Amino acid sequence: MTSMTNVALPRRGEVWLVSFDPAVGAEIRKMRPAVVLNEDEIGRLPLRIVVPLTDWKPSFAALSWFVLIPSTAENGLAKNSAADTFQIKSLSLARFRGRLGVLTDEQADEIASAIANNVGAP
Repeated sequence: MTSMTNVALPRRGEVWLVSFDPAVGAEIRKMRPAVVLNEDEIGRLPLRIVVPLTDWKPSFAALSWFVLIPSTAENGLAKNSAADTFQIKSLSLARFRGRLGVLTDEQADEIASAIANNVGAP
């Protein structure tokens, strides 16, 4: 396991490579990029709320819980991706392997809005 010692802590809107294993059932698995979504000042434990990213598929455009994240030099993604807001998780900092980049504030807000929609928030 990689330690977060001497490494910058993940912050809201950043894209990190995260280990989701072990997973159970239909949970998202393996090492993959994820977006940190919690406000930086929230929480006392060494945890971050993340939304995993998966390869974008055109069929996701009709599903409200997927948010398109086009690849850019700033976010460090190699291909267009989808933030799967139905797979939101709170994870230990020990699962974070490296920072890839950062989303725009608007993209982070769009992901947060999709999560609110998932839980029926106004």
